[in-house]
Amino acid sequence: MSKVQYYTEEGLKKLKDELQELKGKGRQDIAKQIAEARDKGDLSENAEYDAAKDAQGLLELKIAKLEAVVGNARVLDNSQMDTSKVGILSTVKIKNTKNGMTVSYKLVSEEEADLKAGKISLASPFGRGLVGKAIGEIATINAPAGELKFEILDITY
Repeated sequence: MSKVQYYTEEGLKKLKDELQELKGKGRQDIAKQIAEARDKGDLSENAEYDAAKDAQGLLELKIAKLEAVVGNARVLDNSQMDTSKVGILSTVKIKNTKNGMTVSYKLVSEEEADLKAGKISLASPFGRGLVGKAIGEIATINAPAGELKFEILDITY
């Protein structure tokens, strides 16, 4: 049983769009591949048919997993969020205490994480180190490069 995951409206829409694409065009493409392979003769020695059936199984598995994720997805209402502490979907501005560099990240679910877009997973070591911290507090994060310390400068939604 999957646990509830929280998403932005945009992130949930993206998941639903992907699911619809797989159910529609994805299934149609696999059906065509199976039909073409079946037309090539004896199925017992037809590698194309076996490959198409394997691809169909993988597609159905992916669809089932996405359906479970979407079924357990919840959109958070930013107006109800506590801005005094870092939490899911908060944007936090932090300053590295060692070199003074500042950066902002939005804490999101694992599926929405995209470092280039400034979105980090709440479940990552970085995300876990920031959660629950208030403005002015120091977050200590154990990274592969060693222990890092960041001051929380701002929290927004």
